[in-house]
Amino acid sequence: MASRRSRILLMVREATLKTRLAVVLAGLGLMTGCSSAFFYPDDITYVTPGRLNLTYEDVYLDTRDGETLHGWWLPAEPSEAPPKGTVYFLHGNAQNISSHILNVSWLPEQGYNVFALDYRGYGKSTGAPDIEGALHDAETGLNWLNTRDEVRTGPLFLLGQSLGGALGVALASEWIKRGKEPGIDGVIIDGAFSGFRGIAREKLSSFWLTWPLQIPLSWTIPDDYEGVDRVRDISPVPLLVIHSLRDEVIPFHHGKALFEAAAQPKRLIATDTPHAATFILPEHRITALSFFDEAGAEQTQVSAAQEP
Repeated sequence: MASRRSRILLMVREATLKTRLAVVLAGLGLMTGCSSAFFYPDDITYVTPGRLNLTYEDVYLDTRDGETLHGWWLPAEPSEAPPKGTVYFLHGNAQNISSHILNVSWLPEQGYNVFALDYRGYGKSTGAPDIEGALHDAETGLNWLNTRDEVRTGPLFLLGQSLGGALGVALASEWIKRGKEPGIDGVIIDGAFSGFRGIAREKLSSFWLTWPLQIPLSWTIPDDYEGVDRVRDISPVPLLVIHSLRDEVIPFHHGKALFEAAAQPKRLIATDTPHAATFILPEHRITALSFFDEAGAEQTQVSAAQEP
């Protein structure tokens, strides 16, 4: 099991590093305003929850615009005990949920349900990805969670990594502002960039070939979903921002900018792991579990205080 874990995590790290090189090739796509430059999906199955000795359910969801999305529902263990809550996981920009599942596969043993969803074009999900499509898909997943009794009766947390963190900020801020159900009780953003346009400009400026085009090309990226503009609307739901000081894919200043733009209650954790590898270390798992416990209790108190 240890060797399989290391191989999968290595594939995730290699895939995210490839995005730095792919930005050069994506420049031509950006010139046409193609937000799909942020997405690098494949349909390879790297590992399934079953291979990790986890109980799971394949979930297929139809979107309003005609796509079919695939996800995995991982029930909390042991099944006889009530779950402590549910974690909705939004993964990074490369490969699919099967290469990212180890980031959350430890949660069922800790008593949490997990729902991991592939955006359109990823894994077994149909279609081609873009920013608005991926946000629509993430919203579709939240709507499906509202059909689950165990979600409606317990705390719900959103965990987004890298691209999933950027999508998570945009989704959670709008969801919370509108007071939609199911209610979100806490948000963790791990290794996310502070804005789609900002990260495009930053990556384009890092290569001599695209440096002269960084301004005009970045303006072709929509700025409707910039994290630094939306993260404040997550309040009063607790927010935990996690970012590595040595993240070479999404530099630390992105996490710091998100944290500074957010309103209370909020917390920033600076780690020392590779990009999107936070939860390989037990201490960071403990941090997340403590956040879930505290956020769930806090939101329960808020709800109780609001009852007539």
